[in-house]
Amino acid sequence: MTHKTMPIVRSLFAATLIGSLLAGCANKPPEPEWEMNAQGSSQKALDAYLSGNARVDKLEWERARAEVARTARPDLLARLELLRCAAQVASLAVEPCSAFEALRQDAAAPERAYADYLAGKPLAAPDVALLPAAQRAVAAPGSGGAALAAIEDPLSRLVAAGVLLQAGRADPAAIATATDTASAQGWRRPLMAWLLLQVQRAEAAGDKDAAERLRRRVAVVEQAGGSK
Repeated sequence: MTHKTMPIVRSLFAATLIGSLLAGCANKPPEPEWEMNAQGSSQKALDAYLSGNARVDKLEWERARAEVARTARPDLLARLELLRCAAQVASLAVEPCSAFEALRQDAAAPERAYADYLAGKPLAAPDVALLPAAQRAVAAPGSGGAALAAIEDPLSRLVAAGVLLQAGRADPAAIATATDTASAQGWRRPLMAWLLLQVQRAEAAGDKDAAERLRRRVAVVEQAGGSK
C-alpha cells in the first residue's frame, strides 16, 4: 500500500517531526485507525485555520487531539500541537505555544528545537540541525530574505517569514514575499495579517499611496470573509 499525506503537512515537519503521526507509508501494514483519523482531521483543521474558518478549525483540532490521545503518547500529541503553532506563526498570531509547552518534557529533541525556533529563540548549531530542512537556512544567524525566497513549500515559507519577523530580521522584501505567498494560495488569515503589517509600515514611512493601495487589498479580503 502506498499512502500519501497532503503536501502542506509533509513539507512543514518532514519525517523528523511528523514521524508515525503524519508520515506516509509504503509496503507497510495499514495505518491504525487513530492515525488516519488524526491525519485527516489535522489537515482539515489546518486548511480551515488558514482560510479563517474558526468553527471548523476548532472542531477538527479537537478531533485530531482526541484521536492522538488514544495512544496515550504525549510525544505524538506534542507534534500535533506544533503543527497548529506553526500555522499561527505563519499568520502572525504570535503567542506562547502553551499546549506544546505543557507536553515539552515528553517531547523529543527535534520537537523541542522546533518549538524554540517558532518562538524566535536563537538556536545552537546542534539544534538548528534538528529543524526541518526548509527552516535550517533561515535559522542560521544573519539569514534573511534570500533564505526565505529559496523555500519552495508555501506554508514553510510563511512559517519562516513569521520567525524572521519575531527575530527582527524580516526586511520589506521578506514581508512582501510572505504577503505574495499567502495571496497566491488564497490563505485569507495569514494574508490579512501580512497585509495589515504592510499597511502599518507604509503609514509609519509616510507612504500614503502605498498604504491606501494596501488598504484596498485588505478590503477585498474582508469582503470575502477573511476577517473571521
